[in-house]
Formats: sequence, C-alpha cells, structure tokens
Amino acid sequence: KELNMRQRRWLEFLKDYDFELRYHPGKANVVADALSRKSLHMSSLMAKELELIEEFRDLSLVVKGRRGV
Repeated sequence: KELNMRQRRWLEFLKDYDFELRYHPGKANVVADALSRKSLHMSSLMAKELELIEEFRDLSLVVKGRRGV
C-alpha cells in the first residue's frame, strides 16, 4: 500500500529519530483506551457543571466555594 502525503511527511520528520514502533491491537491497548475515555468523561462532567451553574443563576442561587471563580 502506498503512503499518502501526510504519512510521507511524518516519515520524513521521524526518519532522524531512533525509535521502535510496536502495534497493539485495540483490546490489548487498554491504557490508551482508558485515557481517551477519561477525557470524554471529564468533558461531559464539565458541561454538566456549567449547565447546573446556569440553572442556579436562573433560580437566583449563588454558587460558593467553586475554584477559579
């Protein structure tokens, strides 16, 4: 299979480095899977937090003790 332009650029960029590339099937690569799921989970929690703060403001409730505010 021929490389596309993006793959060729990466190959050119990486050719000066000494590294070993190993393939891990999806089921075996649990660390990467866990890390990617963590960011998705955190994004949904942050969105829910903002939604709740807006609802509190609509009810004239004050959020106290929130970091960064």
